[in-house]
Amino acid sequence: MATVIDLARVPFQPTRYPGVSIHFYRTDRESGHAAVMIRMEPGCGYPAHRHVGPEELLVLQGGFRDEHGEWRAGDYARFEPGTRHAPVALADGPACVFFAIAHEGIDLLLRRA
Repeated sequence: MATVIDLARVPFQPTRYPGVSIHFYRTDRESGHAAVMIRMEPGCGYPAHRHVGPEELLVLQGGFRDEHGEWRAGDYARFEPGTRHAPVALADGPACVFFAIAHEGIDLLLRRA
């Protein structure tokens, strides 16, 4: 059986990060494995983080930029374990929406005030 989801109907939930929302498809807190859809409004971004294991993502709409380059709709990226980045949605287009699988989770690199 297949699950088909219309991008316009994904039940995104707001995060504590301005302009960023997320929908969890699958998570395993013990292993850190997660399959998620993330939406970042133009110019908004996900905080800096480090990948514990590999992460694979497919950009479905819009695009984002980080320390490693720029990705747009249709682009696939794989981040190896230990990769650090802080993706920000491109400001010159629609919201960035991507599907990601984090195989072993992430560590947020939040700055303390």
